[in-house]
Amino acid sequence: MFEKEKGEIIKTAMKLDRYGLIALSGGNVSARMPSGEILLTPSGMIYEDMIPSDLLVVDINGGILEGTRRPSVDTVALLYIYQNMPFVRAVIHTHQPYATAVGLISDKLPCVVTTLANAAKGSVKVCPFSSAASIQMGIETVDNIGNKLAVILKNHGVMAIGKDLKEALYACVYVEEAAKTYLLARSISSQVVELDASQVDQAVEVFEHYGQGTQPL
Repeated sequence: MFEKEKGEIIKTAMKLDRYGLIALSGGNVSARMPSGEILLTPSGMIYEDMIPSDLLVVDINGGILEGTRRPSVDTVALLYIYQNMPFVRAVIHTHQPYATAVGLISDKLPCVVTTLANAAKGSVKVCPFSSAASIQMGIETVDNIGNKLAVILKNHGVMAIGKDLKEALYACVYVEEAAKTYLLARSISSQVVELDASQVDQAVEVFEHYGQGTQPL
């Protein structure tokens, strides 16, 4: 079941590699169906090698409804997010290097470019460390994300959420672009100009009307 949706998840997962957000089989992609089931990528498989039948369909408590592969080791954290943030329809976890680097030197990625406001709704908080395969990844995300669409997991990577896969993917990509810009500026000067609250709000509003609309996933 959900063959079309599984295909969209695989396409999204392959884009993580294209944009330099993961290496090999790192990270994971998942989505909540309107009927409540969660589709998620399996553990340790390179995304370009996946076919729809490799994905898992699970219920909100992790019971496997379809699929024979071993689910992502982060499933317990992903389910915690879905259980505690009912409006979330997609979650993407990456190990993107620039955003992760920001988390080693700062407690947030400040909103220094309009695209970060567009795609993540402002500055992105750095959460305390949580290891792979731990529910703590989900707990830290829920506790720290606020009204934003991403958090940086210290010494680990990024967790992004969205109303669909496109929104979560945009958050990951533009968090990384903003992190590159921020780190470049910090390498030249300790003084980095941030957008003020009104500028962030304007950028968020503009992005609400950007593009040609989104797909259900």
